Amino acid sequence: MSDDRRALSQTERLDWLRLIRSENVGPITFHRLVERFGSAGEALRALPDLARRGGRSQPLRLCPKGEAEREMAAGERLGARLLAACEPDYPRALAAVDDAPPTLWVMGHAGLLARPAVAVVGARNASIAGRNMAQRLARDLADAGLLVVSGLARGIDTAAHAGALAGGTAAVMAGGVDVVYPPENEGLHRDIAARGVLVAESPIGTEPQARHFPRRNRVISGLSLGVLVVEAALKSGSLITARLALEQGRELFAVPGSPADPRCQGCNRLIKEGALLVETADDVLEALRGASPPPLREPERGLFRPGPAAPPDESELERARAVVVESLSPTPVLVDEVIRGCQISPPVVLTVLLELELAGRIQRHPGGRVSLT
Repeated sequence: MSDDRRALSQTERLDWLRLIRSENVGPITFHRLVERFGSAGEALRALPDLARRGGRSQPLRLCPKGEAEREMAAGERLGARLLAACEPDYPRALAAVDDAPPTLWVMGHAGLLARPAVAVVGARNASIAGRNMAQRLARDLADAGLLVVSGLARGIDTAAHAGALAGGTAAVMAGGVDVVYPPENEGLHRDIAARGVLVAESPIGTEPQARHFPRRNRVISGLSLGVLVVEAALKSGSLITARLALEQGRELFAVPGSPADPRCQGCNRLIKEGALLVETADDVLEALRGASPPPLREPERGLFRPGPAAPPDESELERARAVVVESLSPTPVLVDEVIRGCQISPPVVLTVLLELELAGRIQRHPGGRVSLT
């Protein structure tokens, strides 16, 4: 028995990069396209017609070959490597996530991504006690053989990377793998590139913007068996990461703190809602002892690989388009609910949603939800 992981040729890798960099193609749509058309190259050729069928009047922008080649060359000059989600070295925990990035830029020791991982995240304006706790926990987790994942932000993230640097740490960047943010972490960024691993979904040279951070957070949790939160306010990016971890089926851990400190209120609430209270690294290690590999084990597949599925009949799609659009609103709803509510076969509904997204008429949200734009 064998799974379908395989290394891409240089031509295929360029097609994958072009497809994910094309207009209105997000990770879920990317995977649907490759599944339907059999390759990224065939999907690229089909994009304009799919967008037109979804109601788009203006031409869809496809990523030019030259633009993708320049990004590949920039990565090579940095010593970075582009990993595709189908390749053997792509992290298996992340590959199990529905909206896994089709491509990842990796710089440093990519082999570390094969280790079981735990994320350590928390407040940017962390207290000295919180930073010390994060550094100590990260050091002990890394010494136990886990890869410690965080986002290279100020505060808890910085402390976690520093604590785990000798044992193994991965920094997930909101912008390009080569762009240091915040600037004061330039030295830590350099150290992680030399001794750990840097990971980014965005193109080389991308300056991080606010919209990039929630996407970055899903990669942090997706790489990990569990997420440990050390200090977090009630409304913080760390709690977004915690919510994503639960949606991805990961374990959730939190360090308790004083009710009088707003930076601890998020962690205390997570514990009230069922997160495991953590005082030492042993609490995390004990909880994760039975967590891998069963939840993340991928189904074994035979050597036979079927071709692309036949597209739904056009007359059936024509009837379904109006029904699907009518069922949607600006409020996000689960795709499964759309299928049940429309009482139309899943392949037809998924095809219509694909067309609508490429046309820019719907938006995908975490947790398998969609809404009208």
